Amino acid sequence: MGIRKITPYELSEAVQKQIEFQDNRFLIDLCGEYDRNLAHIENVLSVQILRQGNQLTLIGEAGSIERAAMILNAVYLRVENGGAVTIADIDGEIRTGSNTSDISPRNGAQLEKFKGGKVEIKTRKKVILPRTEAQNAYVKSLFENELVFGIGPAGTGKTYLAVAVGVNLFLGGHVDRIILSRPAVEAGERLGFLPGDLKDKVDPFMQPLYDALGDFLPGKQVAKLIEDKHIEIAPLAFMRGRTLSNAFVVLDEAQNATTMQMKMFLTRLGKGSRMVITGDRSQVDLPRGVTSGLHEAERLLKDIDKIEFNYFTSKDVVRHPLVAKIIEAYESDAT
Repeated sequence: MGIRKITPYELSEAVQKQIEFQDNRFLIDLCGEYDRNLAHIENVLSVQILRQGNQLTLIGEAGSIERAAMILNAVYLRVENGGAVTIADIDGEIRTGSNTSDISPRNGAQLEKFKGGKVEIKTRKKVILPRTEAQNAYVKSLFENELVFGIGPAGTGKTYLAVAVGVNLFLGGHVDRIILSRPAVEAGERLGFLPGDLKDKVDPFMQPLYDALGDFLPGKQVAKLIEDKHIEIAPLAFMRGRTLSNAFVVLDEAQNATTMQMKMFLTRLGKGSRMVITGDRSQVDLPRGVTSGLHEAERLLKDIDKIEFNYFTSKDVVRHPLVAKIIEAYESDAT
């Protein structure tokens, strides 16, 4: 995928801006294979980007090239700090804008400004950056509060980001263990008898949590931490009677917890622990007539200090772009 040559007429009519990057190795990662990252920015922001050595020349309307420059500086800083860059990361920067300004990306004050604008989540395998304003606020809330709710549609990163923060705090020694839980509720179909021992029976319900952990920690390390009980992945029913101290605790798919289960879970919070409850009010799989514990918790706890509620919409979906359109279609039909 190449960068289109522009005509002399286009060059004379457009505004130009040059950005110079000190380390060509990082610039190569910024540009992507066959300059595909640059091509994506060109397509979305309607600018043209010419690359020569360690310089990028931006051509287009003034507002567009300033925005493109901020995005490029932000992505360069991400690469410089050890982060990988994908098209999804580029889209995230385009959605949220950037706190960079027209100065060298290696400037120390600029680096601090960038870090102040977005929260980095460092894990063993990758560095995670929120891709929308709502995600950014959510991650900040996870670091700052002991009890946080993340409510919104599928694909908005509620659980993924929560697990990433849990791994970050565990690796930093801020908590002694990570506890991940979900209600073992079938999503609209009866699975029947599942063979094997108890772990074999509940693992299919817990698989999304295993998947998230696998993104942040090497597989062998995950297995060892589970074996040593530093990471626990268990159905919600297994939380009864426990006090969860010095732990980062996540309840996923909380819309499928009953009112009594939610109360039971919330009252497990122990000294030195943080608790995150995530759910999607539009995907309740409880039997008809059974009230969702997430709905009740939201109603009863929304005015209590130090309990933070964070909300997401279809605009925060970071899966395939079609997912956001599918969610919007269903939401429109329900109104």
